[in-house]
Amino acid sequence: MDWTAVRLGRRGAVAVVAAAALGMSACSSSSGTSSTSAAAGGGLPATINVVSINPQTGPAAFAGLAANKGYDLAIKEINDSKFLGSTTLTLSKVDTKGDIKTAASSASTAIADKNVSAIFGSVSSQEAIAMSPLVQQAGLPTIYTQAGSDGVVVGDATYRATPLMRTYYSLVKKYVQEKGWKSVGIIHTAAAPTLVDIGTKALPAIATELGMTVTTTVAVQGTTQDFAAPISQVLASKPDGVAILLVGAQNPTAMKQLRQAGYTGDVLGNSGASAGNLKPAGADGAGMVWPVDFNFQQKAEASQKFVKAYQAANSGENPLNYAAEAYDAAWFLAKSIKAAGSADRAKIKTAMATVASEKFDGALGNGLTWKDRDIVVPGVMIRWDGTGDVLLYEGSAS
Repeated sequence: MDWTAVRLGRRGAVAVVAAAALGMSACSSSSGTSSTSAAAGGGLPATINVVSINPQTGPAAFAGLAANKGYDLAIKEINDSKFLGSTTLTLSKVDTKGDIKTAASSASTAIADKNVSAIFGSVSSQEAIAMSPLVQQAGLPTIYTQAGSDGVVVGDATYRATPLMRTYYSLVKKYVQEKGWKSVGIIHTAAAPTLVDIGTKALPAIATELGMTVTTTVAVQGTTQDFAAPISQVLASKPDGVAILLVGAQNPTAMKQLRQAGYTGDVLGNSGASAGNLKPAGADGAGMVWPVDFNFQQKAEASQKFVKAYQAANSGENPLNYAAEAYDAAWFLAKSIKAAGSADRAKIKTAMATVASEKFDGALGNGLTWKDRDIVVPGVMIRWDGTGDVLLYEGSAS
């Protein structure tokens, strides 16, 4: 998901990547690590180092911090169960602070450190896009969560343990049909490529399939806090339903203003409304619905096993989707390391392709698969009732 507004334009992002690439080219290798040397005779070293490069402060911190909790839980299980024998995975965490340059620089630092065998990439698409060319060029295995834009999964070193939102957003079709909507008005942020895609392509395509009309589509900036004008424009088009596709804290603000404008119906949203982001809206937030790749209430046996383990490790707290994605990402890496039988980056990268060819059960559900290095999941449909998530229905594994 694109939690961080674009702080650099396309040219700026390219400049960051180019500068970082020049800085690392003289001191990095496409394969070896010092851990590999320790295992030169075959087998795994005593310790394998992995780095999480994620926002822990700033606008996307809620997603980055939740992801790190998922990594922590999985790595503890991996180590405690001796899944890799006597080898221990060690996770270091770097805070990007929501900054593209910091994300790219941190990736370059990890690439140059021969003790690092793999990294978990940023939840922010803008940061991930700056990181991916660097890690791909260096052959450093990198697994992202969220970061739903094009330009993130760019080659055989990059994977994404979050499905593209457009692949499960079709879950809204059942809901829209049940509501009997014949038309919809759309407000979407222009700052998040994933939500631009949903607002201008995926949702209009669903509307066409269902014989609905899109009455109007209005784009707003990532810094917008006054939604009066776009809301007025949408409501003036007299839609049966409204879709608000915004990032994080914008959602409760827009919901309050939508209710103040007199709209009382339900609202199509996106997973950016999760993580308790709608709480500031109070009762005005009730009625926003959205599809997401995971919710702690979903029934899959593997999901509930994860939920119970997460709750036990986090004082009863319910896991967010960001934690579930990270949990599955960490186990995917562990399975790849085990299949590789080595801490060598190139061998892990090769093993990732093999592991990704097999179905698996994880936090995100049972019978999960990978397609083009993106995870594929059934997804669930959620409604916010003013105080918490209500599970409306679940998708099915294909």
